[in-house]
Amino acid sequence: MLRSLIAYIFRIAGWKVVGPPPHQVPKAIWVVIPHTSNWDFLVGLGTRATLKIWIGYLAKQELFKWYSGWLFRALGGYPVDRSRNKNQVDAVVETFRNNSSMHISLAPEGTRSDVARIKTGFYFMALGAEVPLIPVVFDHKSKTVTVRSPLYLTGNYQQDMRELYDFYLSADSIHKSWLQEYKRTGNIPEPGRSSSN
Repeated sequence: MLRSLIAYIFRIAGWKVVGPPPHQVPKAIWVVIPHTSNWDFLVGLGTRATLKIWIGYLAKQELFKWYSGWLFRALGGYPVDRSRNKNQVDAVVETFRNNSSMHISLAPEGTRSDVARIKTGFYFMALGAEVPLIPVVFDHKSKTVTVRSPLYLTGNYQQDMRELYDFYLSADSIHKSWLQEYKRTGNIPEPGRSSSN
């Protein structure tokens, strides 16, 4: 009932989703770019309702107390255990392995501001969990959410990321520096060593 209402509001607000809905994919990381507006969360809810796929988000395990866990789970939260010296990537990989069906969305730009490079933790999460990436573009001007077919990683970082970058480059709505630099030079920065990068 609530999902139908959200999908209806999304539609009458003028938004649409284009691209193949990955209904046969049990686990995936949705890579949402660009992150430019406070409205992105609501657009995400409308996209989730329209596609009829439960796409969640990550939150630290400590938030899922007996009195609050139900709320975070109801909103799509997955608890991530970062104890025992686990880094973010390892914690997310373990969370995927502990769930038979799991879709999460991440915004690797990490901020609404312009960025010179995107964070790359999502790539190593997907690689470690052996799940595909689903690249997504939010275009607020045309009110269109474009969903690409799942990208199954080979482990060749440059090759995989080039396919990802080329998809985002095909969208006229992304003008941030990291993608414009790729358009100008064709270079993809190597990932940093930080576990949260």
